[in-house]
Amino acid sequence: MAQPPHLPQELKSVQVLARFAMRMIVLTAFAAFGNAGFGRSLVALLWMSAILSAIVGAFRRELPTDVVLNHWDEAAAYAALFSLVTAFNHAVPA
Repeated sequence: MAQPPHLPQELKSVQVLARFAMRMIVLTAFAAFGNAGFGRSLVALLWMSAILSAIVGAFRRELPTDVVLNHWDEAAAYAALFSLVTAFNHAVPA
């Protein structure tokens, strides 16, 4: 799907936020039906999403310190959620 070359910065950031929200919905749905349990499945899916977002950001040559949101910001958000879910998994006895 081709995008116009000069999108306004606000529109691009909104698209990234919408993409992140949709992916989180899909990830939590897949984690809910995982055989390893919700927490362990979500940790694995968040880790894979962080790596995938970083790879896509590198291939698209996006700047990690860009003014608008991009795949690097998504990777950081997935990594932060990964750390949070991992901390809660270790805090709650199985």
